[in-house]
Amino acid sequence: QVQLVESGGGLAQPGEFLRLSCAASGNIIQVVTMGWYRQVPGKERELVARIRHSGDLDYADSVKGRFTISRDNAANTVNLQMSDLKPEDTAVYYCNAVIMTTTNIGVADYWGQGTQVTVSS
Repeated sequence: QVQLVESGGGLAQPGEFLRLSCAASGNIIQVVTMGWYRQVPGKERELVARIRHSGDLDYADSVKGRFTISRDNAANTVNLQMSDLKPEDTAVYYCNAVIMTTTNIGVADYWGQGTQVTVSS
């Protein structure tokens, strides 16, 4: 089986910095894509940033220039550095990975348990 374990998050004031990390483990052949999504109550989960095995990046327009995603392919980890945080960044952040495993045909989607990020003065 595959597990995604998240760390980081918490409380920050506007303009401050937080870092999220996620590690994938299990019967993994290759982690195709790793990324972060976020969700607030009453709204759909939205993409924040993702990075492909090739290094190609996608960012939500709302975080471009403030957030940086990076990954370590050998360690199957992904990090999200969040700077210049704003109150509207408050959400539960979920790690996501599209993974090829020894037991699946093709790839499958996996999610972390979620970590709360609160930006408030």
